[in-house]
Amino acid sequence: MFMAWVICGVEILVTTRSLTARQKMNPIIPVQTAVLVIDVQTGLFCAQPAPFEAEAVVERINAVTGRARQAGAPVIFIQHDGEPDGEDVVPFTEGWKLHPKLEVRAGELVIRKTTCDSFYKTPLETELRLRCITTLVLMGYATDFCVDATLRSAASRDFRVIVIADAHTTSENPVLKAEMVRQHHNWAWANSITRRGVTVVMESEVRFQPLISEIGDNAA
Repeated sequence: MFMAWVICGVEILVTTRSLTARQKMNPIIPVQTAVLVIDVQTGLFCAQPAPFEAEAVVERINAVTGRARQAGAPVIFIQHDGEPDGEDVVPFTEGWKLHPKLEVRAGELVIRKTTCDSFYKTPLETELRLRCITTLVLMGYATDFCVDATLRSAASRDFRVIVIADAHTTSENPVLKAEMVRQHHNWAWANSITRRGVTVVMESEVRFQPLISEIGDNAA
């Protein structure tokens, strides 16, 4: 079991790097990119026990969205509507609200959903196409449910996907520790076969390409 854990950790690092080299990826995230922040809600992140690295994940999400805004990339928040008789994210309750430490700017799009897939019966794809978005940056909760379902749905719609490896999280389950779930999904996503590709990078590596108008203004 110890050897499997170590090997898994090495595979994630080596595979991610080799994929980046093979695709000749620019470390700067391109224009026509939108950031999706999935289900970072009070009832999910303030649960007991809390998700893995809950506070650190919120901080990393804020760091990435801050860089995105500076580059002019849209930031979109996904908010899950739980069942009326549920416990954590019943609409319009305190637990349903976006996390109080999550940095949300006035006018930014918030899209509500009712399943793990952020595209299913929501206006998300329409909003992305209207903005000519071709690349999505994914962060949020939960790694093995809503983040994974949204990633696969985005890939099937021919979006290029970039996952921030340490800015998504999940909770413990009876089979696997949350940290191992995140490591496994980072590895699986990096090795996915999709038309536009899936890239997994750390928060500290994320840089956004500024809009052309901003480049021109700086050059002038």
